[in-house]
Amino acid sequence: MLQSREGLRTLSGRRVVVVGAGPGGLATALLLARAGLQVTLIEKDGQVGGRTKTVSAPGGYKFDIGPTFFLYPQILADIFDSCGERLEDHVKLERLDPQYHLVFEAGGEIRATGDMDRLEAEVARIAPEDAKNVKQFFADNRVKLKFFKPVLEQAFHTLRSMASPGMLRALPHLHPGRSVDRDLQRYFKDPRVRLAFAFQTKYLGMSPFRCPSLFTILSFLEYEHGVYHPVGGCGAISEAMAGLCRRMGVDIRLGTSVERVTFDGKRADGVIVDGERIAADAVVINGDFARVIQDLVPEEHRPRWRDRKIEKARLSCSTFMMYLGIEGKVPDSLGHHTILLAEDYARNIREITDGILPMQPSVYVQHAGYTDGGMAPPGHTALYVLVPVPNLKAGIDWPATRATYRALVLERLKLLGLDDVESRIRFERIVDPVEWQDNFSVYEGATFNLAHDLMQMLYFRPHNRFGPGLYLVGGGTHPGSGLPVIYEGARISARLLIEELAGARVAETSGVPETAALATGGETS
Repeated sequence: MLQSREGLRTLSGRRVVVVGAGPGGLATALLLARAGLQVTLIEKDGQVGGRTKTVSAPGGYKFDIGPTFFLYPQILADIFDSCGERLEDHVKLERLDPQYHLVFEAGGEIRATGDMDRLEAEVARIAPEDAKNVKQFFADNRVKLKFFKPVLEQAFHTLRSMASPGMLRALPHLHPGRSVDRDLQRYFKDPRVRLAFAFQTKYLGMSPFRCPSLFTILSFLEYEHGVYHPVGGCGAISEAMAGLCRRMGVDIRLGTSVERVTFDGKRADGVIVDGERIAADAVVINGDFARVIQDLVPEEHRPRWRDRKIEKARLSCSTFMMYLGIEGKVPDSLGHHTILLAEDYARNIREITDGILPMQPSVYVQHAGYTDGGMAPPGHTALYVLVPVPNLKAGIDWPATRATYRALVLERLKLLGLDDVESRIRFERIVDPVEWQDNFSVYEGATFNLAHDLMQMLYFRPHNRFGPGLYLVGGGTHPGSGLPVIYEGARISARLLIEELAGARVAETSGVPETAALATGGETS
């Protein structure tokens, strides 16, 4: 990051427009403002955060819309620190222990914890032999993360980057030919134990039986570094970032839609808002990649991601959501995060992947009031219920299916001790794949963006530097989905943008044509 006075002078007067105030857009705006750029952040909603926001509902209930917990806060803490602030002065993060309660429909349960001795004891209750390998799993993944972290921090906008020193050092530890489940078989024989370290692939909208083995680091990060609840909901983090943005001079415009990005030749040079052009030296797009890139950028300016390629891209699954305001309390056995894992989990995942609506689905429930009393009025409970389902490419008639699937999910909740929920519902909001697409601008309702298979990762994922003067941030670009990964992507995109603009200014003052200084600014190989 350019933080020297010389660097600030180099960038002084340069203007950047960031489209979208999701977590990636907010983080990028902070980093660019810290570097001395004039930043305008434009958000179509009336509230920052994108899907990482907390909303208030009638009756005094509060719900996270998308992410319900915070993982590996060190990256965001580093961003705040680079801005001269401490994250803990802005948001209170409660580390959860147990971090979640896994209920296996096939029998047994695990109360997941970062305490290794207790975790071994939990595993031993259902698989004594597997408990002996818990510490080895962590030791091996500690090494894997050590070698892969530099890859996550690296840009992949040229094919040569696939042979970078960091990538070559990491390869022996990644085993790209293995799936997460197959990798876990080296440690755990019981499929329920493997699920305790594999269900996290659903954060990427993927199957543990297909997801590359690299992503065993997801469960490792949870156990090693903790699962956190931001007091007030995940939206509290977005609001804190927006507050810091404003103090750093970022012009945040809410309730404002960008119609399209403008170009001078091949270079992005502004955006159209309400029929008027806002000029910029660079544009950053934060949004659901497959949807927003088609809406804002003409095909001729995205030669590697034309409409036909986007149509053929592999997408994540979707989710069927229920946000429920309940009168009264729920059983004490329902912790902050509870996950019902279907009896035949492999079949459940296979159905989702094959576009079949599961009739015996896995269910995730967040009871934020277990930790945070501010999420519901006294004597009431706010429940967030998520069921992974196929995206819209499956052709499911959701308007005709919604009511019966709602009834099925409520019936599944009884397996978690929630026997009388329906009669006590005082607020209800359902979001199915159609609404994810229509009301939240999610392409094909694929809640977790592009799938993270080997041919849609690293160089093969949409690049942070998408073209001259045009940058991406969010789950659809490198490094991928998940809040800490998106924040890392913001650091990559901000760094590349600052380098490009600083190089252009140096070229201008030295008499070198600007086009020559930016010759490597596009999606080249």
